[in-house]
Amino acid sequence: MKKTEILVIGGGPAGLCAANAASSLGAKVLLCERDGVPGGQLVKQTHKFFGSEKQYAGDRGIQIGQMLLEQTQSDPNIEIYTDTTVLGIYEDGIATAEHDGAHLKIDAERIIVATGAAEKFLPFEGNDLPGVYGAGAVQTLMNVSGVRPAQRVLMVGAGNIGLIVSYQLMQAGVEVAAVIEGAPNIGGYLVHASKIRRLGVPILTQHTVLGAYGDGRVQRARIAQVDSSWQPVPGTEQDIECDAVCLAVGLTPLTELCWQAGCEMAYIRELSGHVPIVNEFLETTCSGIYAAGDVSGIEEASSAMVEGRLAGYSAAASLGHAPEKAAALQRAAQEELLELRSGPAGARILAGIAKVAEKGGRR
Repeated sequence: MKKTEILVIGGGPAGLCAANAASSLGAKVLLCERDGVPGGQLVKQTHKFFGSEKQYAGDRGIQIGQMLLEQTQSDPNIEIYTDTTVLGIYEDGIATAEHDGAHLKIDAERIIVATGAAEKFLPFEGNDLPGVYGAGAVQTLMNVSGVRPAQRVLMVGAGNIGLIVSYQLMQAGVEVAAVIEGAPNIGGYLVHASKIRRLGVPILTQHTVLGAYGDGRVQRARIAQVDSSWQPVPGTEQDIECDAVCLAVGLTPLTELCWQAGCEMAYIRELSGHVPIVNEFLETTCSGIYAAGDVSGIEEASSAMVEGRLAGYSAAASLGHAPEKAAALQRAAQEELLELRSGPAGARILAGIAKVAEKGGRR
């Protein structure tokens, strides 16, 4: 049995910040990460962040991830288990994990779930052909493994992920045939769209992919316009020669552990799926279990980091660590989140949080 004050599940931006925040108040932390190196999505994000200096504006994701990891690794209050998958959280508060090829029981006084999100997929003919990728997989191949995934790619989805990965593909010497988006407008920031448009890549809104075709692998894709009901418009079909179709069609929170632990859940469309109901300190309806980052609603990494800090401060404060200091830090994190969500891009998140509040959660 492994004992700790706070168990953080997930070593992405939210998890790293949660561990560092809790430790800064004096709590003992065990961070479990299923991959070999913590950092989550940050380890493959080569673009510069927006926001303010507090959210590392101007730094690249890979740099931010390394800074957070170095802080965590040098902290004597934090123990890191990599290649460790947490399997369950049970009624008696015990969590179980697969660690070093063995079954491990973890007795934690508080638990922070920061498991992140998974990529969504699209049903279309040929979507199981080699050459159909999720955008995250393409980023991993390029920016982590140094592998060029294709010669010519069709990107499906014009949110920030689709636009950023399109630019990174071109930086890697891959031609982007087009970016298509089912909605009437792009969902990502204009600055990302402008970069790839200047390089001659067409962005076709109100278009979808109908199929991918080829002899044992992707060799072409068929797209078409869609109407206001998202149905293909007959006669608008066109074939695009490509050897890969990259899907950047959104993320869904990875909430299996929250479900299994018995947290009250709700489907909130604006937060991209089923999420745990949390209060203003990110505590779920299961006392002592907190949720931070994409697991509680899909946002940018900047928000995930601030939520991680808020959860870390909250969990440590609930154990009696530096209550006055913790209260001030909690308020500062809450104000920082409001600032991050103040622009047009944050309206969707605020609408989702309002729905959580209606169900007895955040205020």
